[in-house]
Order: sequence, then C-alpha cells, then structure tokens
Amino acid sequence: MNALRYHNQQLSLANIPPPLADGEALVRVTLSGICNTDLEIARGYAGFEGTLGHEFVGVVEEMPEAGGLLTPGTRVVGEINAGCGVCDLCRAGDSRHCPARTVLGIVGRDGAHAEFLKLPAANLLPVPNEISDESAVFVEPLAAACGILERAAISPDSNIAVVGDGKLGLLCAQVLRTTGAAVTLIGKHENKLAVARDRGLEPLLADRAQTRAREFDLVVEASGAPSGFELAMDLLRPRGVLVLKSTFQGSTEINSARIVVDEISVVGSRCGRFAPALELLRNKSVDVESLISHEFRLADGLRAMERAAEPGVMKVLLRP
Repeated sequence: MNALRYHNQQLSLANIPPPLADGEALVRVTLSGICNTDLEIARGYAGFEGTLGHEFVGVVEEMPEAGGLLTPGTRVVGEINAGCGVCDLCRAGDSRHCPARTVLGIVGRDGAHAEFLKLPAANLLPVPNEISDESAVFVEPLAAACGILERAAISPDSNIAVVGDGKLGLLCAQVLRTTGAAVTLIGKHENKLAVARDRGLEPLLADRAQTRAREFDLVVEASGAPSGFELAMDLLRPRGVLVLKSTFQGSTEINSARIVVDEISVVGSRCGRFAPALELLRNKSVDVESLISHEFRLADGLRAMERAAEPGVMKVLLRP
C-alpha cells in the first residue's frame, strides 16, 4: 500500500505492506487530513519515524471478535491514543496519558496517511450518516478543541480570546462560542477572520490586539508560533487563565515573573473526546468544511505537504 512516511529525517511516499491487525481493528482510510503536527514532525518534532497522520475517516475492514458493536463496513473515526489497557488510567477509561501509550502517527504507531491503518477496536466510533466524510475527517482536531472545556471552567459570562486564525484556532473559537461566552479570534489574515465573523465570533487583527491588553479572562494560544505565547500573556487580565494548544519543533522563552506577579494559571490542553465532537458536527453547531483548502491524492502526498506548509493555506486533505 502507499503511505506517507518520515524516516531518517526524510519525508517520502513509500510502498509498504498493509498493517496486520494482530487483535486490533483494520481500517481502510477514506480521507485523511494534514495537521500542523504532521508538518512539525517532518521538521523533527517528537522524534517520530513511520507513517504520518492522525486525522482520518475510514471503513472497518477487519474487526476482532471482541470488537463490540462495530462490524466490517462501518464508517468510523478513531481516537488516536492507544493505551496499555492495564494501568490505572486505562482501567478508568482514559488512555490519553497512559505512560505506555502509542499515538497514531505521532508516537510508536504508524498513522493515517496511508491506505490502511490499525487501532484498538475500543478507539473507534461510528460516524452518523448525516456527517459527510469531509466533515468527519475534522473530528480529531475538533475533539482537541472540545478538550479545552475539560481543562478550564467557562461560563456565558467569560470573556475569551483565541490567538491564531489557523485551522485549530478557528475550531477552538467555534467550540468555545457554543458555551455562550463572547469569543474574540485574533489573527493576521483577513480572509480567515471573515470566516470567524460568519460564525458569530469577533475578529481582531493581531497588529491591533494590544488595544485589548489585560482584558480577557481566558486566552487560548493556538497560533503555532512562539510569539503567540507573549501576545496571549499581554491579553490576559490578572488571575486569568492561559490555555496552551500549540505543539511545534523548538522551544518557547517564558517570562515566569509575569505569571507569578499576575497570578496567571497556565493550562495545557492536548487531546479531547471524540463523542462531543461528533455531536457538534451532527447538530451542525460548527462549520468545518469551509476550512478545506485543497484535496490531493495520497500518491501526491509530498506535494500536499508542501502546499499545507504554505502561508494562508487551511486544511489539506489526502484521499487514498
């Protein structure tokens, strides 16, 4: 099968054997999405080698006997963290921080930019008929946006800013808006901010953001750049909450004195649950398909990665 792989510091399209299920579910990938994390892995982030990709929708090809209600032919998405199944976290039903976990296309497990992938059956969720493939492929990043609601207390009275008008920023802002809170999206691109305006968000150009300094109760940093941290700190009121969503190769310089003096709470937020994301899509509470910039064949995966890295480009999809 074709697979987009990173190995020996090189990105390539390779022809490799399909994965053996080995007690897990085998999924034929219908559509996968290129994430900024994929781009960062190709720059050396996380030290991963193998098939890239963790955003996907597909169809079950093989299911183990203990696979539950899912059967071959079921259209599915899959939570990306595969735990050991025996530690306290896994037994409590949350493998996202299992110390022995593998992560689809990120840690120790080949990913979704391929014709087939495998995951534990328990990781798979059926996709309702009313959700298109083009929407379902966004479930993973949308779930990551929903994860903010697990990590921070938000009410309709909260005044929230999201720094970064890329794919993740737009998803985070839309999810936060469903709480009834006022949400301002801060970015550098007029066309992306126009999308925010259409979804009931307040758009704000980054070069004007300092006019709103020390105003917000909660700020989400989703810019994918170290400079986003500093801007987020400037926007927070004393005793505000900073939620960090960006992952990228390299380091960020942090002025800890500001955190101490203003008593800022810093919260990391990574993966979220898929069920709430599927419900948002089913109810059409968020808009994702307008975020699609391009679709490529998997065979053109190298060109697709180059395109996804270009400034201003939104979601790039791969179809095997």
